[in-house]
Amino acid sequence: MSERMKKQAEKSREAARVVRSRGNEESARRMESYADELESGRVTDVTDTVSGLISWAFRR
Repeated sequence: MSERMKKQAEKSREAARVVRSRGNEESARRMESYADELESGRVTDVTDTVSGLISWAFRR
């Protein structure tokens, strides 16, 4: 798992705490589920690949 994905999972968990404190349990569960998915390793970080392709396309 990349550092970007770890940071995003942390942000998602923090947002879930805030949303839960405001009384929206369902949204909090979805955010925590998203964080779990990021931390599971089943999600692939393709940010560098996409960025490279965009750069390549604009150079042409």
